[in-house]
Amino acid sequence: MNQKRTFNSGNTLNKSRKNQVVLITGCSSGIGKALSEEFHRCGFRVIATARRLDSIDDLQKKGVSTYSLDVTDKDGINRVIDTILEQEKHIDVLVNNAGYGLMGPAIEIPEEELNQQFQTNVIAPLIIAQKTAPSMKDRGYGVIINIGSISGIATTPFSGAYCASKAALHALSDALRMELAPFGIHVVSVQPGAVKSKFGETAGGITARIIKTGSWYQPIESAIKARAEISQIDALPAEDFSKQLVSAVMTKSPPPAVVRIGKKSLLLPMLKKWLPVKVLDKIFKKKFGLARLERSGVRSPFAGWK
Repeated sequence: MNQKRTFNSGNTLNKSRKNQVVLITGCSSGIGKALSEEFHRCGFRVIATARRLDSIDDLQKKGVSTYSLDVTDKDGINRVIDTILEQEKHIDVLVNNAGYGLMGPAIEIPEEELNQQFQTNVIAPLIIAQKTAPSMKDRGYGVIINIGSISGIATTPFSGAYCASKAALHALSDALRMELAPFGIHVVSVQPGAVKSKFGETAGGITARIIKTGSWYQPIESAIKARAEISQIDALPAEDFSKQLVSAVMTKSPPPAVVRIGKKSLLLPMLKKWLPVKVLDKIFKKKFGLARLERSGVRSPFAGWK
């Protein structure tokens, strides 16, 4: 006779923390490293991953388990998660944090760069969730935390690929949240504002690689580089962000569907919701130098039509 399974709609915090396994990707710096330290401080069993194992040596010294993982390597994902499940028997919380920002004019982004952006920021989180969710379903509870961005809500010039990848991750999070709820698995979409990290440094390097001699946007190259670095201006320390996030997600039952933390995490979505498109476009074009290009003599193809 088939037995009806009853799933726990509560939060993993209701269980003993020391028995809760938290898997976090992208822990070499910034949010990933700070979250590893905060979950560990709160008594959870933390497993931190990064492409370079030496970049998370300090976490290992603090008692955090560490693994080398490139989230774009599917065989590597399978190998690492199989090893974790063999040793730990379960994964209770997954934090999909690994990602980066591809900055530059969308019209000039090489196809291979675009593929890498979506492979890292969109496809990898879903593949890792697919691999870890069965363990959560077997135990009747779990939490999947996807680190998105307010950039996935309010698109700015020269960050189209990055914004699109985060918007896609938000959409996947919404679908997963509804689809996994019957099995006691909660999905949280985190949409940070400005949080201190190496985001600007990494994005700036990519921008320099994309903007080549002859670019349509070479006259405002400095504005494009400024877009890459803007998220680090007066940014919230990653440690403060992590404390707020762990508290928001792990002390509420059920956890919130969407969490926004950091500078402008509430302002930009509000502007996107309430300002007319024409007005918001004008603000962004002025801020990121595009208005200067328009003043240089670019005309509408419909000028003079009646």
